Amino acid sequence: MNKPGNPGGPGGGVGSFGAGGVAGPTAAAAAQAAQRQRSLLQRADADIGSLLDNFSHLLKAARINDPVRNGQEAFQMEVHAARVVQAADSLLKLVSELKQSAVFSDFLSLNRSINQRIVKFGEQSQDSDKLLFNLGDEIAASLQELETHYYASPFRSLEADTEMLQHPSNGVV
Repeated sequence: MNKPGNPGGPGGGVGSFGAGGVAGPTAAAAAQAAQRQRSLLQRADADIGSLLDNFSHLLKAARINDPVRNGQEAFQMEVHAARVVQAADSLLKLVSELKQSAVFSDFLSLNRSINQRIVKFGEQSQDSDKLLFNLGDEIAASLQELETHYYASPFRSLEADTEMLQHPSNGVV
């Protein structure tokens, strides 16, 4: 059984909450989360140790069948049973804290994911803007080329003449 101060137990030491080269407030939050994880693991080790110790004492006290010592042993059994209940209650509270910690620590990964998507969509927006700008330039160049061909076309002068004949009021002022 690992004692509370022993980081070699299951999940002991620094867990998955390393700073990982992240700077600023995120590094401080990661360090705080790692410290909290160590604290919770130490509490779990202490509560489990207390639960096992008191349960074993409870079983030892239950074996004695001496009528003189039965009253004293009954009191010891009640004390150890109360400590077992206290340790179990502490473990239940720890489980609740771990659930809350898991929910809130998941927000950190969600925020990272959201920030990555924001960067990705920003890059896509810039690429789309460049593409639209280039497309606008190509359309303007094509329109200019079409206008040049239209005004140089022999059909243009025919259309202008027929339009003048149809609408004499549009003539020269």
